[in-house]
Amino acid sequence: MLSKEQNELMTRVGPGTPMGELLRRYWHPIAGVSEFEAKATKNVRIMCEDLVLYKDLSGNFGLMDRHCPHRRADMSMGMVEACGLRCSYHGWLFDHDGKCTDQPYEDTANPQGRYKDKVKIKAYPVRARAGLLWAYMGPAPAPELPDWEPFSWKNGFRQIVISELPCNWLQGQENSMDPIHFEWMHANWSKRLRGETGPYGPKHLKIDFREYDYGFTYNRIREDTDENHPLWTIGRACLWPNAMFTGDHFEYRVPIDDERMMSVGWFFTRVPKDAEPYVQESIPVWNGPIKDENGDWITSHVMNQDFVAWIGQGTVSDRTEENLGLSDKGIGMMRRQFLRDIEKVRNGEDPKAIIRDPAANHAIPLPTIHRDAVTEGMTAEEIKAGGALHLKRFIFQYGQPEHVRQAQEAAMGIAQDNKGYVDA
Repeated sequence: MLSKEQNELMTRVGPGTPMGELLRRYWHPIAGVSEFEAKATKNVRIMCEDLVLYKDLSGNFGLMDRHCPHRRADMSMGMVEACGLRCSYHGWLFDHDGKCTDQPYEDTANPQGRYKDKVKIKAYPVRARAGLLWAYMGPAPAPELPDWEPFSWKNGFRQIVISELPCNWLQGQENSMDPIHFEWMHANWSKRLRGETGPYGPKHLKIDFREYDYGFTYNRIREDTDENHPLWTIGRACLWPNAMFTGDHFEYRVPIDDERMMSVGWFFTRVPKDAEPYVQESIPVWNGPIKDENGDWITSHVMNQDFVAWIGQGTVSDRTEENLGLSDKGIGMMRRQFLRDIEKVRNGEDPKAIIRDPAANHAIPLPTIHRDAVTEGMTAEEIKAGGALHLKRFIFQYGQPEHVRQAQEAAMGIAQDNKGYVDA
């Protein structure tokens, strides 16, 4: 367990906090590109900072303080220009770097004063990759925005699912080093949710945790697998510092503030070989609900089962009350790495998994279970006959919009129901 001071150290993410300064050394997904097909601005709150994300008339994205430095007007109500965002209150214009480039009355009344050179709004770099918009909120120079190999996989239907959760981000990320919960939360509990009392799923016999350049993996052997199974030889990836890669999708746990987080999921579903080549022009973004119309938690599928577990630990889990066991070895490894990284940042060093070399940042491979299935694919008949697990995973989630469901069905050529399912 942690001390109260250690728990606060790793859960507080505001400006100037040790963990906040650490997380600001990385790029974070904060929205989807396709969200801006019908709007120009979006309010975002990231790591305790209220900001506005926008797309200007030149098609460039920017991220700046929510409030104008003139009289604190709401910049999310501003007007996008060819280069930047203009405050709708008095017309001050700011570019992507936060520089004030136009002050309509001030420039006219005192053209030699150059008052605008003295005014700046807080602004952060934004880049688009894989249909996501990424923000860097740390000191210059920014590291490379990771180009993970799955982002360039071909012939797949992609979608982005964002959910807002009322709990601290670390509760989500610690789930990335917890293999035993699959047996109980996703397999056995799901049986109970369906009204079944058993038999329960295969038990875990052996687990391991392994470090690699960009994080850790958890590896496991169950009663139905052996040491030749990819669950043991490859494992699932805890992607540093706040993500997970399962083999066909990413899950990012982005802090909104100390008591809320965004789950940002990027999902890849390989289309049948019969549908090749498949090119997706736009990646849909939708909000995954966590409660139903009656206000009850949605627990029908894997993602939301995790969500209710994290939320159930409390807004900020009190880790001073824990009693860790042998299965929690990975949790300890993660926490110790965070403490080491916090110290590195204090000493002016780069923490784990920072990429500085552009030449090394190209289709970076990650531990990938069932790699052939997602990179080479199967025919439609093979999919129908085998019900391949990798193609069933996350095809549908509760709350998926009808237009996304239809687009995915069309890409797959296979109709599926829209019910929950379990992948343990």
